[in-house]
Amino acid sequence: MDDQIQQEETGEGGGGERVARWAEGRLGPYSLIRARARRAFPDHWSFLLGEICLYSFVVIVVTGVYLTLYFHPSMKEVQYSGSYPPLRGRTVSEAFDSTMHLSFDVRGGLLIRQAHHWAALVFIGAMLAHMMRVFFTGAFRKPREFQWLFGFLLLVLGMFGGLTGYDLPDDLLSGTGLAVVNGTILSVPVVGTYLSMFLFGGEFPGGELVARFNAIHVLVIPALMVGLLVGHLILLLHHRHTQYPGPGRTNRNVVGPPFKVRAVKSAGFFFLVAGVIFAIAALTQINPIWLYGPYRADQVSAGSQPDWYMGVADGLLRVMPGWEIALRGHTLALDNLVPLVAGVGFFLALGAYPFIEGWVTGDGRDQHLLDRPRNRPVRTALGVAWISFYVVSLVGAANDIIATRFHLAVESVTWAVRIGLLVVPVLAYAVAKRWALGLQRADRDKVLHGRETGVIKRLPQGEFVEVHEPLGQAELHLLTQHEQYTPIAPGADDGPGGRGAGARLGRRLRVGLSRALYGEGSQIRKPTLPEYREITDKHRV
Repeated sequence: MDDQIQQEETGEGGGGERVARWAEGRLGPYSLIRARARRAFPDHWSFLLGEICLYSFVVIVVTGVYLTLYFHPSMKEVQYSGSYPPLRGRTVSEAFDSTMHLSFDVRGGLLIRQAHHWAALVFIGAMLAHMMRVFFTGAFRKPREFQWLFGFLLLVLGMFGGLTGYDLPDDLLSGTGLAVVNGTILSVPVVGTYLSMFLFGGEFPGGELVARFNAIHVLVIPALMVGLLVGHLILLLHHRHTQYPGPGRTNRNVVGPPFKVRAVKSAGFFFLVAGVIFAIAALTQINPIWLYGPYRADQVSAGSQPDWYMGVADGLLRVMPGWEIALRGHTLALDNLVPLVAGVGFFLALGAYPFIEGWVTGDGRDQHLLDRPRNRPVRTALGVAWISFYVVSLVGAANDIIATRFHLAVESVTWAVRIGLLVVPVLAYAVAKRWALGLQRADRDKVLHGRETGVIKRLPQGEFVEVHEPLGQAELHLLTQHEQYTPIAPGADDGPGGRGAGARLGRRLRVGLSRALYGEGSQIRKPTLPEYREITDKHRV
């Protein structure tokens, strides 16, 4: 012990030990990490979706820094003289020229470009899948509403980050997309014209677009996303991780390996995610701007398609009829305004749902156990309907490609999408709800009657019955541990100050939503203990 103290005082020991002691004495990282290192972290494959989001974002940042060193965010016109012969001598912008130089003349530049683009697609796809996992399992409930809100904002920022980065090369495909964006902005009443002039630096396409989009893409959006990610991770450590129901798992504990074990696995998973992204980038071409050429306002790229995550916006724009109305001498372009409002409302509904459900249930307890989707039929059906609306909109974004490849009239595809946007979500909701109720009913029968054994027994009175094997305690717990809310009765919220018209309307709305979520026909009642004992005794051998 004396030798150890003397070694610490004299600074003896290896270089790594001296650095660790120096950092611990001034920053105290070890004491902070040690307090969290022994915390349990539940282990389930679906939790990897959040890690894919994080690690693909790291790839985006690293590759983005590399691209920034070579990209020139300017719309100043120059003559292309690079290694791609078909475009030599063409007048292009510095942004397009530097992107071509990066793709053909910088060692590894094309690989980094494509890895950056693919990582963005993976990030947004993983974010959407992660949010759907959180939604269907109820991981957004108290105390994690702000974690849901942070994740929702990360999804939206990721989409806008992808949009602004997609437009930086100033090629014909991105310019075609920008023309659509400009038309949508101009459709906003009163302020649309001013927003367009500010964004493009004048009449479209302006002269400041690339510089301004570059600042937004490189500085503003990444800074906001890093802040949201840090806040999300801090809240995750503060509230601890949710876990799926099972034996020994309650709202007061976490079952799983220590966090330090999980951290080692996650480090390996990071290299796996990065490796897969770079493998895709090396094997699969994406955004070949040399095939599109530089942007020209008098040309439109045939068959132009946005990245998949913007497909919902593009699909709504394509299938919206060309309606316009004149109001007090002003023209409202409903063919752009209605899809904009519908798309914004579509995503706002997703972001606001946890707060709506919390208001309806009035459950102020902390929830750390996840729901099985079948045990929340209405919520599950709403999520499936949301996804189906997204998918139909995505099909609408490819109406011209579908018509060309399948030799159909584009008007027929457009009308099919229009009808699908109204019909498919309703059908998806009905099917998902009935499916969840059917699974609940099957769970109830399994609890009461046990597992079928296939053994037929003849009773003394001559009746033949199948012998059922009672379920084990672990499976019984899994099938019956969930809590079923009781719908709010009319007038249950009456109280002082609650007699105003607004309060009465809010109360009726809350009662109606509560009935829709947890009323008759929205869940199958769990078997009671007397029912279990009475029925299971009949099936015992």
